[in-house]
Amino acid sequence: MKWGLIALTLVGALGYGLYFLSSSPAPVTQPTPKAEVVKPQSKPVKKTTEKVTQPVVPPPSKAKETSTLPPKPEEKWRYIEELKNKEIQIEAKKADDKPTKPYLMQCGAYRSQDQAEQRKAMIAFQGLDSQVKASAGEKGTWYRVIIGPYPKKRQAENDRNMLKRAGIAPCAIWFWE
Repeated sequence: MKWGLIALTLVGALGYGLYFLSSSPAPVTQPTPKAEVVKPQSKPVKKTTEKVTQPVVPPPSKAKETSTLPPKPEEKWRYIEELKNKEIQIEAKKADDKPTKPYLMQCGAYRSQDQAEQRKAMIAFQGLDSQVKASAGEKGTWYRVIIGPYPKKRQAENDRNMLKRAGIAPCAIWFWE
C-alpha cells in the first residue's frame, strides 16, 4: 500500500511537470541583425595614358613610439648560460662486457613428466626445440622444460615474446648451467 502511494505520487508529479512544460510558451529568440554591405559609389573611369602618382605619406610618429618594445629583462638565473657552455662526455660500453655463459629459457617446472612433455609439445608447435630435464632436490624431482642455449639474450627475449603471444607463459631467461 505504501509503495503504491509513492508510485502514484511520482506519476502525478511527472504528469504535472509535462503539462507545465507544454503549456508555457517557448522562449523567443531575437534574430541577429545582419551587417549591411555598403558599396562605395564609383565614378566612371576614363581611359587615359597619363601616369598617376600618389603622394607618399610618412607614418605618424605616435605609431612609431608604440611599436617599440620594452627592454629585455635581466635573467635571474645563471643556469641558462652554464648549459650553453656545458660539455658532456659519454663513455661507450666496450664489446668486452659480453657474458661468457650462454642463456637458456625455462618455460615451466612440473612434478610429473607427462605435464612437462605436454608443455614441450606446445612449444614444438610454435617451431622451437625444447628439452625436459629432471632435477632432484629437497622437495623431490622436478621436470623443467628448457629452450636454448642462446648466445645473446635478445634472441631469447624474441622467442619468449613469440611464446607469450601463443599463450605459453611464463618463461624465464637464465644463464646456462
